[in-house]
Amino acid sequence: MSLLSAQQVMDIIPNRYPIFFIDKVEELTPGEHIVCYKNVTINEPFFQGHFPGEPVMPGVLIVEALAQAGSIPLLTLPDFEGQTAYLGGLNKVKFRQKVVPGDVLRLQVDIIKLKKFAGIGYGQAFVGDKKVCEVEMTFIIGR
Repeated sequence: MSLLSAQQVMDIIPNRYPIFFIDKVEELTPGEHIVCYKNVTINEPFFQGHFPGEPVMPGVLIVEALAQAGSIPLLTLPDFEGQTAYLGGLNKVKFRQKVVPGDVLRLQVDIIKLKKFAGIGYGQAFVGDKKVCEVEMTFIIGR
């Protein structure tokens, strides 16, 4: 069951095709936690060049998907509603496995610190039960 659809997510974050990576939100606790999904299909524009004959989702786009996911718990807080969460920094990024067409990315982000106009989130991306990526992200909230 979906808590938020892709269209409802677009009401919260400014990203649009071809750089919109949230298909549905399954769990959401504003200011704290999110679990959402990205269906990886062969029709993604980045597969045309990454890599012909062996399509692999670029790691930087997995991190972008986690950043989009992590912005949602922040932007659903009343103080930040209608604003934008910018990615301010990345730490401890690790890639553990390729992501290919047909995979479903489960994106989980926990907000571990929240200040006046900034937050730190710990994100993990999974395909099935296998962790494919983890990252610590800093978000800056602004207009």
